[in-house]
Amino acid sequence: MKTIEPQKLWNYFHEITQIPRPSKKEERIIAYLKTFSEKNKLEYKIDAVGNVLICKPATKGFENSKILILQAHVDMVCEKNSDVAFNFDTDPIQTYIDGDWVKAKGTTLGGDNGIGMAMMLAVLSSNNLKHPALECLFTVDEETGLTGAFALDNKLLKGEVLINLDSEDDGIIFIGCAGGIDTTATLSYTEEKTTEGYFAFTVTVSGLKGGHSGDDINKGLGNANKILNRYLWNINRKTDLRLHAFNGGNLRNAIPREATATVSVPWSEKENVRIELNHYIADIEKEFGEVEPQLKITLESEKLPETVIDKNTSEKLLNALYACPHGVKAMSRDMPGLVETSTNLASVKMQPDTKILITTSQRSSVETSKHDIAHQVESVFRLAGAVVTHGDGYPGWKPNVKSDMLKIAEESFTRLFNEKAQVRAIHAGLECGLFLEKYPHLDMISIGPQMYGVHSPDERLSISSTQKCWKWLVDVLEKSK
Repeated sequence: MKTIEPQKLWNYFHEITQIPRPSKKEERIIAYLKTFSEKNKLEYKIDAVGNVLICKPATKGFENSKILILQAHVDMVCEKNSDVAFNFDTDPIQTYIDGDWVKAKGTTLGGDNGIGMAMMLAVLSSNNLKHPALECLFTVDEETGLTGAFALDNKLLKGEVLINLDSEDDGIIFIGCAGGIDTTATLSYTEEKTTEGYFAFTVTVSGLKGGHSGDDINKGLGNANKILNRYLWNINRKTDLRLHAFNGGNLRNAIPREATATVSVPWSEKENVRIELNHYIADIEKEFGEVEPQLKITLESEKLPETVIDKNTSEKLLNALYACPHGVKAMSRDMPGLVETSTNLASVKMQPDTKILITTSQRSSVETSKHDIAHQVESVFRLAGAVVTHGDGYPGWKPNVKSDMLKIAEESFTRLFNEKAQVRAIHAGLECGLFLEKYPHLDMISIGPQMYGVHSPDERLSISSTQKCWKWLVDVLEKSK
């Protein structure tokens, strides 16, 4: 990767991939940024939560220009395939080149938002670029709580213009984003002794693409929790299904790729459940067509477990998961093609204290709709007797079509590439909404190179698009006089 042009940019990205940086465990990348600042003799600050601000003076002729803020987050989503042995707390990402793509072996790459960080470091360490005074803000824990953006002091930044480098679409300038909120449900159960004369088996859904619960929610991708539960729900209608365990998905902001459940049925139903599964697989393959070509549903016999979840709770869980909405709920009337409101049934996890934790996330560019869909999810699980809580949520970013920075970025893109950049809002959450709350005067845009499969082990970063985005960013800095 270090041999790709521009070498400075790719060298920094390589170094970043070698530093473990899970959300809430960013100590090593913060130390790396501190060392970088000292090596390059740049002024820096690290606040109480770990946000790092690195400043660089204006180049000659830009002394009177507005201070410009570049921003990216330092943490990464940590997802891996179940058959991959990897520890995100200690292991460097194993990257490789596949044509125009940088990928990782069986894990997320961390291009989100490592490539944004790398661009900022390349700008900060370059001596031949022209730009206004720069404030480069590296925020922590964007992926699991927006902790850095929430805790940002409203007096830390002096800049009036901000370029967020956390977008993933080539040639698109984002000027708005959705707000979001998490909804979790906790279902308590009692353990019952397993009935003798039952056949136990494990059903596993795997091979799904997964992806970003905002940016990819409109692509018709499979949700492992929904697919698995649908099979179990149908079996439960026809016989006495007893549920021992259900685990699926991991992160609130990722569409679940894998899910597994261990259940038992009367021994006389052994062959019927296999037949039902074969029919179900055929139906699911028809429904998802070419969208999920690697989808697999497997059934394996198991030793009969000693205990199962009490029948009443099992029924409530299966019904609630079936009824829980997932996917796009509304499209924007103001911006064609933009998802306005969505929800993600993210994870179902067995807890050690006879509890089942269900995690969901909701997004909307309309604040009232965000709360409405969260309340719909809440009502489903309250009907099942679960204890439901909501996170603090985060605000959306209202588009400003009269932005001066937008005009500069549009003109730059057209001049450099002889085509028009698209101007859009994004259904994913960006930190920009929180920045705007603390700094209402900010003129903001968000750009980035092409990435696919973000938040999944299929994550891949386009080399050519990154080179294009770098050229664009450098030109925008030069024209921000």
